[in-house]
Amino acid sequence: MTGFDAYPRLAAASARGRAFLGSETAMMAGAMTWVSEHRLVAAISNAGGFGVLACGAMTADQLAQEIAATQSATDRPFGVNLIVLHPDLPALVEVCLEQRVGHVVFAGGPPPVELIRRLKNHGCRVLAFATTLAVARRLVRQGVDALIIEGSEAGGHIGPVATSVLAQEILPHLREVPVFVAGGIGHGEMIAAYLLMGAAGVQMGTVFVCAEESIAHPNFKRAFIRASARDAVPSVQLDPEFRVIPVRALVNAAVRDFIRTQREVIDRYRAGELSYEEASLAIEHFWAGALRRAVIEGDVERGSLMAGQSVGMVKAVRPAEAILHELAEQAERTLARQGAG
Repeated sequence: MTGFDAYPRLAAASARGRAFLGSETAMMAGAMTWVSEHRLVAAISNAGGFGVLACGAMTADQLAQEIAATQSATDRPFGVNLIVLHPDLPALVEVCLEQRVGHVVFAGGPPPVELIRRLKNHGCRVLAFATTLAVARRLVRQGVDALIIEGSEAGGHIGPVATSVLAQEILPHLREVPVFVAGGIGHGEMIAAYLLMGAAGVQMGTVFVCAEESIAHPNFKRAFIRASARDAVPSVQLDPEFRVIPVRALVNAAVRDFIRTQREVIDRYRAGELSYEEASLAIEHFWAGALRRAVIEGDVERGSLMAGQSVGMVKAVRPAEAILHELAEQAERTLARQGAG
């Protein structure tokens, strides 16, 4: 045990989420490309949370290696995040089945029903993101075992609605499956609030970027520690014909580069040099390379500093276990004040 039995009110309030995840706490770690690799994921799970591998653009072989590395570093439950738009999605699902992954989180859109069924038929629990109550209900009908509702305060790709609004729209009306709340959560008081509203647990990403076990470059971590909530802003879409899924990141040269890249690509499309598909892909791919430059290489000017608005609450580099315990202590005190448990 890592000591989470010291938080009985939190344990009671999050019992459904803990049972679903199989972890000591119902605190999931958001999957962050380049950051959420086996070392951080194993550390979070070993510390009592629920780590989630970010598959991102990995090949099936790369994913298999990351899963194996995680399994060698922890005997506790963890999940794998798969992007629905990945061209080899069925192969990635097969890797998860072969490696006996217990939980798969689909992101980037509704997952294919046949893949939901295949995973469930092999005993894997399936989670997906719901952007509205109608989407949530449809996913439940299709067999998803749990939902994540993530607001615009989150880092990386975001939707248009705040977490607090999504929670009010969905939590009171959907009880069939566990619902985890994400986006802008950086303090245990907010965890307690969402649990009292009916959430099974929470998902957080930004708070774990500066974990000691995170491989993020020291420059990347320093940028987070120095930042305030107002520094994490969504990207700008220049042309309504080219839809840009907003990306929340700390303001730097890369944010300005993205605007220039959009302009150059769109001009090439208008000149007939690129097809619409090629232009759209070029715009979307900008962030993939920029994120690696920042996280791995430490280029915090030309790289992408994807961060949620909770970045202002990240104050130091600390072990994952210390981060989880601080959040649990804060949540426990809040629940005690509310007379919960």
